[in-house]
Amino acid sequence: MLCTRCLHAEAVPDGVLCAGCATPAGFAAPPAGVSPKIWLRSPVGLGRATAVLLGVMAAVDVFALGADFLMYDVTGDLAVGDTGAAVLDRADLADTLTAAAGGAQILALLACAVVFVIWLWRVRRNAEVFAPDGHDKARAWVIAGWVVPIASLWYPRRVVVDIWDASSTGDRPDGHALINVWWTLWLLSQTIGRVLYTAFEEADTSQEIHDSMAQMMFADGLDLVAALLAAAVVLRLTRMQDEKARQGPAVPVTV
Repeated sequence: MLCTRCLHAEAVPDGVLCAGCATPAGFAAPPAGVSPKIWLRSPVGLGRATAVLLGVMAAVDVFALGADFLMYDVTGDLAVGDTGAAVLDRADLADTLTAAAGGAQILALLACAVVFVIWLWRVRRNAEVFAPDGHDKARAWVIAGWVVPIASLWYPRRVVVDIWDASSTGDRPDGHALINVWWTLWLLSQTIGRVLYTAFEEADTSQEIHDSMAQMMFADGLDLVAALLAAAVVLRLTRMQDEKARQGPAVPVTV
């Protein structure tokens, strides 16, 4: 009989898998002649790299929060007329740290975005092996969903939910609470962050900057939590796929 996983090679005697599919790793290289398009590839390495970069993003957000607080504190002093040398030195330091934090956040976001999408493409292809008909959006939306206006508000979440359901190891798909909370905070951090950063850029007086920094701390805090939740989604989904691959295909029971 044919292997129930790759549907190409002959199963080993008294078994349902071929020798290649029966390896404990679950993500072994495909046997000769089997198309890699229908083969599982391990997401573990990419998942760990993505989670590490998201951790770096969270660390950068902590740094940004510190810079925000320093700017908030010193502009409060300036707003009440304190213009001593020590205050001016702190103001210069706050300017430097705020600019550095903004640049670091952009670089960290770009790095996270690239690796996250590569990881998402990998787990989506695996999910198509697990459940070929379980995806509402075409694979191209794994990338396009993040850049197409309007669609970017919900398409990436839909893609992740379909992958999550296909990768579930139980009789029923795991709940989507973690995905929903992450996606909600991600949207809030991006929309609120842009609005508040514009307000910060337009602030002229010390009092206006002081007020805007309180809002910026809120936005950076949202971004911090969203990054941590994104890392949790990546690690959980990576583990789900690894466990499902190691279990092998479900064997139908005949009565």
